[in-house]
This record gives sequence, structure tokens and C-alpha cells, in this order.
Amino acid sequence: MKGRTPVMTRIRSRMKSRLLVIVCGVLMLWAGQAAAASDTVKIGLVLQLTGPFADSGRQMTNAIKAYMAQHGDTVAGKKIELIFKDVTGPVPAVAKRLCQELVVQDKVDFIAGFGLTPDALACAPVATEAKTPLIDMLAATSIITTKSPYIVRTSLTLPQVSAPMAQWAYDNGYRKAYTLVADYGPGHDAEKAFQKAFKAKGGEIVGEVRVPLKNLEFAPYMQRIKDSTPQGLFVFLPTGQMGMAFMRSFEERGLKEAGVTLLATGDLLDDGAMDSMGDATLGVISTYHYSAAHESPENAAYLEAYRKIDPNTRPNGHAIGAYDGMSAIYTVIRELNGKIDGDKAMEILKGLKIASPRGPIYIDPETRDIVQNVYVREAKKVGDKVYNIEFATIENVKDPGKEL
Repeated sequence: MKGRTPVMTRIRSRMKSRLLVIVCGVLMLWAGQAAAASDTVKIGLVLQLTGPFADSGRQMTNAIKAYMAQHGDTVAGKKIELIFKDVTGPVPAVAKRLCQELVVQDKVDFIAGFGLTPDALACAPVATEAKTPLIDMLAATSIITTKSPYIVRTSLTLPQVSAPMAQWAYDNGYRKAYTLVADYGPGHDAEKAFQKAFKAKGGEIVGEVRVPLKNLEFAPYMQRIKDSTPQGLFVFLPTGQMGMAFMRSFEERGLKEAGVTLLATGDLLDDGAMDSMGDATLGVISTYHYSAAHESPENAAYLEAYRKIDPNTRPNGHAIGAYDGMSAIYTVIRELNGKIDGDKAMEILKGLKIASPRGPIYIDPETRDIVQNVYVREAKKVGDKVYNIEFATIENVKDPGKEL
């Protein structure tokens, strides 16, 4: 039978109607997703949330939450969405994969975090290719910001706090020093910066040692140092178990009684670990960019906000980089009215000034590295707790590591 029957015509009409409903539904879903995406700014955070460096990840997460508790989770009408990725440790291949997932799958507007240098370096080419701003909130090797034009640092570099330690030591009568550092990028930077600055003043380096990352046995090194009879021992070790193991060995082996003064970056005297190390730290001189004992209205407000997130832990130098990193991101979102463009974001970040809880900071527009005060501190009792008490300030310190 030729032609369409009334029944066939009705069936085809119903099929067309159903197809139209399905298509409209899909289009509405896509439109809803697009609208939702346009109302959100996504921040991808690559952190050590488990493993031996999990304390750093916890400190940084607490600080990020504290900042958002103070300043809200909406900026320029955009909801802030945090996407956490656990890199577990110094695992560059994993870090790169996580950054690629954040850019390609999650379509983040910012990549941030990075507790360790190898992870930050692995993600540099991802940031460059995607033109996505990468906020280095902790990793402290000087070279990091040179690896992509889309990297900005809000933490510190090890040369930035190591060279002032050498200068202070010489100016206060130390002429012979020994250096002990962890054997990876930040340790090498710290060693070079201290030795160069100390020698430039006229000091003598009587010995040096690089210890494997994660090493917890320091007794053999202590005896070697003791036999070299230095006046001062300069130490950089990453915050956590290594630092606590070193402090026990330094005390047990009697270096202080032998006349060796411990001179360190603030990583060794981490605020978050001071309660655990106790009186063993008393009298230790350190240089760092932050102390929980820093006196300023900004720090008082920060400490209060942090305590509400974690009442049992002091925020440390790792946390402050994450806190100020969020401040930088919020500023970019406001300045761009929520319409994030990588190149425009970088122009705002270059030269950015922040009234930080640590003191005034700004981003050097040429290097995209942080410029900040470095404080000389002594570990002292405040009530029944030991704090790093600042007693001297070196203002507006740039990263000297770019020259090394």
C-alpha cells in the first residue's frame, strides 16, 4: 500500500515530539551546566594530604579554610570551588598527571599548593601550555619561578632566609661554621646561600654535609661536626620528622655543651612542631619569614581564624604561604570581575602587594617571586610554651638565589 496511513503519521509525529523533548532536555542540561560553570571559579590544589609530609598538607588546608572563613566563599559573584588532589610526597610523575587532570577534566582557573619542589617543577609545563596561573604556596627552591611565565610564589625561597642567617652570624662574632642540609633542591639552595654570604663577610666553612631526604639517624653526623669544632652549625631540614630527630640527636650528643651554637632556617623550628620538641629548642637562633608570635593586627586575626579551624595546632610557615596564596587568588578574581584569563591574571599578580599576617609582602614583577621581611628569632619560653621570638628584621628581602 502506497503513501502514509493515518496511524503511521500519528506514530511518526509522536516520535518527533519525543525526540524534540529529549533534545530540549539535553540542551537545557548543557545550558544549566554551562551556567553553573560560569558562576564558579575553580582552584585545583596539589598537596601532600597523606604520607610523610601530610602535616604540611594539613597546615596548608587549614590556612586556606581559615582565609575563606574570614573572606567568604564567593568573590565577584562567583562561587569558589576547591578541588583537592593528593600527591602523597615528592612524586613528580603523579604531580604532573594530577595537574593535567585539573586542567583538562576539572577545567580549573588556578593551580595551587605544592609542598615540595619536584612536584612544582613537574607541573610548570602544564601551567605554561594551559596558560593557567600556578600559585606556589610552599615549594622553596629558587629556580621554580623561572620554569614557567605562569608561576607566582607566595611562600619563600631558601636563599631568602639562609643568606640573612649567615650575615647575622658573622656580625655577631661567628667566624667558623659547619653546614648540614637535606640533600635535595631546597637544601642545596640553603647551603649555597649560607656559605656564599658567610664567606663574603670573611667567615670560614670548616665542613659540610648533605643528608638523605627522610633520614632520621643523625648521630654519625653529630660526632663529625663536634670534631670540627665550629662555633656555629647552620642547618636546613624540611619540617617534620627529620627536624625532630635532628634536635634529639643534637641534644643527646652534647653539641651545645661543646660550644656549638645551632643556627637554622625556621623550617627546623617549625611552629607546628615546637610543642613536640619542647625545651630542646630553647636559645636556638633562626631566620624565617613567619612566626606564630609575630605581633600585628593581621596576625592576631589570622591566628583567631586558624584556631577555629584547628584549635590544637599552631599555624606555621607552610600555612602562611597558602593563606596569602588565597589572598592573591581572591584579588585576581575581584580585579577581573570573575572572568578569569591567564595572561590578565598574571599581569595583576606581578607587583601585587598584600598586608600579610607575616608583614608586608609583594610580588616582584620581573621574577614573579615574593619580596618580604626576614626575621631573626630566638626560641624562648612564653608561659609554658616555646615560641620563636623575633628580635631583628631585615626588610624587603628579594630572592638572592637567582644569582647562585
